[in-house]
Amino acid sequence: MTLALRQVALQVGGDVHIHPTDLALGERGFNTLLGETLAGKTTLLRLMAGLVRPTSGEVWFDGRNVTGQPVQRRRVSMVYQQFINYPNLSVFENIASPLRVTRTPAAEVKARVGRIAELLKLGPLLDRRPAELSGGQQQRTALARALVKDADLVLLDEPLANLDYKLREALRDELPRLFADRGCTVVYATTEPGEALLLGGRVATLHEGRVTQFGPAIGVYREPADLTSARVFSDPPINVARATKHGAQIALGDAVRWHAPPALQAVRDGDITVALRPHHVRPAGGRGVPVSGPVLISEISGSESVIHFGLAGGTWVSLAQGVRSHTVGEAATFALDVEHCLYFDDQGRRLAA
Repeated sequence: MTLALRQVALQVGGDVHIHPTDLALGERGFNTLLGETLAGKTTLLRLMAGLVRPTSGEVWFDGRNVTGQPVQRRRVSMVYQQFINYPNLSVFENIASPLRVTRTPAAEVKARVGRIAELLKLGPLLDRRPAELSGGQQQRTALARALVKDADLVLLDEPLANLDYKLREALRDELPRLFADRGCTVVYATTEPGEALLLGGRVATLHEGRVTQFGPAIGVYREPADLTSARVFSDPPINVARATKHGAQIALGDAVRWHAPPALQAVRDGDITVALRPHHVRPAGGRGVPVSGPVLISEISGSESVIHFGLAGGTWVSLAQGVRSHTVGEAATFALDVEHCLYFDDQGRRLAA
């Protein structure tokens, strides 16, 4: 099954919610929509499902134009971040409800509900009502109802956001395997770059209603087409600064210099933008160009440390493994792993590197 958006756009009143978008999503493997809140992910999912009709453009599914086809006539499952369950039905009947509609034989209903309930750790809860469940358990019930249905198109809108950490991690590993042998198209929306990488497959980066790039997840991450895509696919936020290229050298402020990569040396001299992800800004003694600056914020999160410091008139961020204690105001030294620098022109387009 394939899903294609052909110049699909949505305008509500005078506001453009989705700019003209071309997107071709295939079966097998995840298709992830990655972007900040209000980037347009949920709106795109609703357009794909048929819950909203585009202002212009067409939605094609499995070689058919389904733009005007109501959602009731499509084989679609959708799960939102905010769970929706039938309050008067047991967990078992909530999960089984799509199968009841299609008159699936009772034995098959029991088997399919049992399998998905085991996956989502719902087995002991099948006789309970939603009001007797925690928020995470209710979300798992809603997710199970979508997964048990043999849908052609499965749309998942941040479905793991309300789950506890351990279950979220387990499901991130399990979901791709669950759909590996199904001939359906899966689209997963998330705000988390790390989640997009863990799920693999293909990623579309979104910003303010525009798809800025689409391709294999690791490819989009390593080779962003523009600065916007690089910003979307970085957490903590990518370090961005103005620099100057002169011949074979890059200068960041007055004191920080390094050799330009060979491919960049053909670019004309002048101002450019450099970007470097925080995990490539390493503690002192690491590989790279040494820099120093005053510590502005020091955060320790589990086994990682996030340090904000001043450099060349701006604020930079270092993400390092382990607990690294710094006092606000102290001078700290770091190493920029400039082999991983990304370079952009004045319009934010990626320069050859």
